[in-house]
Amino acid sequence: MATGFDHERYTRMQSERIIERIQEFGGKLYLELGGKLFDDFHASRVLPGFQPDSKVQMLLKLKEQEEILVVVNADDIEKSKVRGDLGITYDADALRLIDAFRGIGLYVGSVVLTRFAGQQAAINFEQRLNAQGVRTYRHYPIEGYPTDVEHIVSDEGFGRNEYVETSRPLVLVTAPGPGSGKMATCLSQLYQENRRGIKAGYAKFETFPIWNLPLKHPVNVAYEAATADLSDVNMIDHYHLEAYGETTVNYNRDIEIFPVLNALFEHVWGKSPYRSPTDMGVNMVGYCITDDQACQEAARKEIVRRYYAARCAYLQGHAQKEEAEKIRILMKQLNLDDGIRPVIAAARARAQETELPALAIELPGGEIVTGKTTDLLGPSAAAILNAVKKLGGIEKKVHLIPPEVIEPVQELKCKYLGNHNPRLHSDEVLVALSVSAASDPNAALALSMLPRLKNCEAHSTVILSAVDDNTFRRLGLTLTCDPAYQTHKLFHR
Repeated sequence: MATGFDHERYTRMQSERIIERIQEFGGKLYLELGGKLFDDFHASRVLPGFQPDSKVQMLLKLKEQEEILVVVNADDIEKSKVRGDLGITYDADALRLIDAFRGIGLYVGSVVLTRFAGQQAAINFEQRLNAQGVRTYRHYPIEGYPTDVEHIVSDEGFGRNEYVETSRPLVLVTAPGPGSGKMATCLSQLYQENRRGIKAGYAKFETFPIWNLPLKHPVNVAYEAATADLSDVNMIDHYHLEAYGETTVNYNRDIEIFPVLNALFEHVWGKSPYRSPTDMGVNMVGYCITDDQACQEAARKEIVRRYYAARCAYLQGHAQKEEAEKIRILMKQLNLDDGIRPVIAAARARAQETELPALAIELPGGEIVTGKTTDLLGPSAAAILNAVKKLGGIEKKVHLIPPEVIEPVQELKCKYLGNHNPRLHSDEVLVALSVSAASDPNAALALSMLPRLKNCEAHSTVILSAVDDNTFRRLGLTLTCDPAYQTHKLFHR
């Protein structure tokens, strides 16, 4: 992808802005971190040049001043909500995040279970954390949230929540995904700190929507597509427009909660330091875009990918039908169709030709290779082999994996492991390719081409198995699938 974002400038500007905000509040700041920290793949896809861990690299500059508070919605734990880009549940991702933070030397203070109402799965998770020495706190549902300000900012509202003990000037409040209750946790802490005679501030570090890009800029529209399950809507911040005469973009939940925030600050500080939701933010992303056209093109492709992901999720029972419909409307607003991703048409043409499932990959130079279903390989495995052959300049007729390597794997699968499908999945093919690479220079060359598949577009005419989907994710390909299964069975692994 063409680079459109300056990562180094971003880490510098963002850390400087956060330090300024800590000083503005006298030394104690709760900073709500929107989006993902370690692996913000959405941001890296729509802002080419933004690294998935850009935020972490920036936060490491403030390492000695900060502690991390991880927030998990108890309802999400109870429902086993899955993080789509990693394929793991939110509670599992919370554990992964804690390990990741600790692994780079960041201090994780505790975990907050929001909307706690006695959910058994949340209690089990809490016990698991406590057994491993992680402190946990419970925050409860508040009747009338976020509209009944008087009740929310009272001892029966935020006052019911357990006070989270913190020890450092910058408290980073993060979560496995959206809708976890990060802002409510921050506001509750401000209320609780004030009861203890401590003046603390709040700010928001939300990458999307980007406040200083137009409302219908593709990057901002891509955020709406990414949060279709939450019914988030980008809006003009009318508070900011009225206060400053400047048009900025925010989203509905921040605008809805702003009166609560104002009331809380008036209760704590005597008056609110913010005149608009945009004022709350410390987001420097918009200042670090270096090629707007590259970012627009990347965002348009992301919207189409989200559309296909939502349609597949609906078929699999993981999403509501309305999510895909909302994204379809967003596509219509930007005059988008499948043509922006040529791999879709290429995969379907190959499937029509063979009357079997097929997969297409668009290589860095724009050339498209396909993979068909054969007796030996599934289309995903075939496409990967064809792609690395093309990238390595290896003739198509060359067999990278000899039959004497494939056949024992097939026998293992069917004879000893109970599989009915002898075709090799993509992970099995890669293992076989690595075995061949020990003695075959062509296989070794092909194996060395795998890193060049990162960020390549791919499309399958059927929903891939979990193992193939995971392999594509690990290789860094941006995959979509037609909302169809390879068979007409009701049960699919």
